[in-house]
Amino acid sequence: MRVTIPYRLFNKFTVFISVIGVVVALVDSGFVLTTLLQNIFHLFYLAVILLGFVATAGRYINASEPLKFTKVAVFDLVTSIAILVLLGLHFVDFMVSGINTENRDFIAIKIAVFVTFIREISDNDFNLSRAFLNPAQFFILSFLSVIFGGALLLMMPNATTAPLSFVDALFTATSAVCVTGLIVVDTATEFTRFGQAILMGLIQIGGLGILTFVTYFSYFFKGGVSYETQLSIGEMTHSPRLGDVVTTLKSILYVTFGIEALAAALIFISIYDMPNTTLGERLFFAAFHAVSAFCNAGFSTFSAGLYDDALRFNYPLQLIIASTFLFGGMGFVIVVNLLRYLRHSAGKFFYRNDLTYQYQPWLLSLNSRITLITSGSLLLIGLIGVMIFEYHGVLADHDSVIGKLVTGLFTAATPRTAGFNTIDMTALAFPTIMLTIFLMWIGASPNSTGGGIKTSTFAIALLNTLSLAKGQTRIEVFKREIASVSVSRAFSIMWLSLLVIGTGVTLISYDQPELDLMKVVFECFSAYSTVGLSLNLTSELSSFSKIVVSVIMFVGRVGMLTIIIALLKDVRQGNYRYPAEEITIN
Repeated sequence: MRVTIPYRLFNKFTVFISVIGVVVALVDSGFVLTTLLQNIFHLFYLAVILLGFVATAGRYINASEPLKFTKVAVFDLVTSIAILVLLGLHFVDFMVSGINTENRDFIAIKIAVFVTFIREISDNDFNLSRAFLNPAQFFILSFLSVIFGGALLLMMPNATTAPLSFVDALFTATSAVCVTGLIVVDTATEFTRFGQAILMGLIQIGGLGILTFVTYFSYFFKGGVSYETQLSIGEMTHSPRLGDVVTTLKSILYVTFGIEALAAALIFISIYDMPNTTLGERLFFAAFHAVSAFCNAGFSTFSAGLYDDALRFNYPLQLIIASTFLFGGMGFVIVVNLLRYLRHSAGKFFYRNDLTYQYQPWLLSLNSRITLITSGSLLLIGLIGVMIFEYHGVLADHDSVIGKLVTGLFTAATPRTAGFNTIDMTALAFPTIMLTIFLMWIGASPNSTGGGIKTSTFAIALLNTLSLAKGQTRIEVFKREIASVSVSRAFSIMWLSLLVIGTGVTLISYDQPELDLMKVVFECFSAYSTVGLSLNLTSELSSFSKIVVSVIMFVGRVGMLTIIIALLKDVRQGNYRYPAEEITIN
């Protein structure tokens, strides 16, 4: 592509102006402004969009050859037509209502500015320089940036019904970005629809990661990703081969938005007759809970969550949300691998004579097998435990056996970092609380939206224990040997999790000794595993305790081992080995 220096400068200038446009749009939406200032802002929006049109036209004018990526040309054409339509509606609105009338609720023009920003920022080269920051540091800084930015957005006057302190805003933003679900203010009553939309955006970004979006946009518009970026993203997504990085990112986005869209449609159908709600409220409820469920966030737009009288006996809704957060907690790579396996199995059944669908070894990977077996076993153990301990307890409100089974299944599945509750958590029996803590600690699967030490970590630790008991020196399963580095990582993750949780319990108990120790322990396990379940303790926390829980949520989301890797300098081992000696353990 032949691009002159003036055009490059113009492109940089357009990016800078579009960034300012997004900031202005957020200020316009979040603060109460005068009509004059709003109209000035709208003129600025028009200038941003005009610059975007000129920049887009410049890309084609300066192209020395036909555009290689047809999808980009289609995107530019569709968005240009859409923006022109939005501008037409905007001018009609001005002509009808008058230039001195408030137009703050005209969202379309702000969407056009945001689309312009995405298009212009994506046209620049995105490169994760490993010489500047290693992948772990990029990962941590991206989460910190979104958390603090989200806290500032939640503090805007139009985002809340009452002023929100910085500590509460930081706690809520951390809980959303770290997809936890613990709340210190009522999401339903303390946040406006605008504030709830911000929360939904933070949950989506936190579930997938900001670098996932940035890298994919860069690939979509530029047609490729730099070698350094592929290396960095590959380490963060644990892609087995360098060439699979972009494919993995695309699969993550397609699976995420596909399942969320399907879940939203099913949720809407399950609540189509919900009383005292408008069509718009039901649509927003469906979209919000689909995102919150798949990302294992546990946020709800109802004060009592799914325990609300209008929802807790809606068993189809419970099954839909449970299926959604179980898919989200399964892990992107595993979901993709499972879908490919199911597609192959279906093809093998319907096309028995087609050689394409003949036997293929290890179509379902070892990682997927271990994760699916462990997840299924933990879900079954949880269901049996809840049915035994709570059949005449919190499940007594449900008259039918089906109702008890569905609610029991939901209660057993939600500690896997989902955070939704359809029962009164404070009424749980002590054995159920202990079982819930155990399930929360294990959490979801690796490379998922959930937290915890992960199912694979627990499975490796269990298999290692059984191997030692049998006198074996290797862990062998499904005719494969598990690498020693995986065993080392598993036990490091386990003891580091207990260290962080124990430190949190100690600090909170020191600051607020009057709190029930069991509730504090439950809260810290829930925070570290980014679950969001609580024994109604979160609202009683002091500012210091809220900060402690916020740190625990953040550490649980990014991983204590990741933080240590980010802080320590990578040291290469020499090409030698010292004599090995056994240390007395038991």
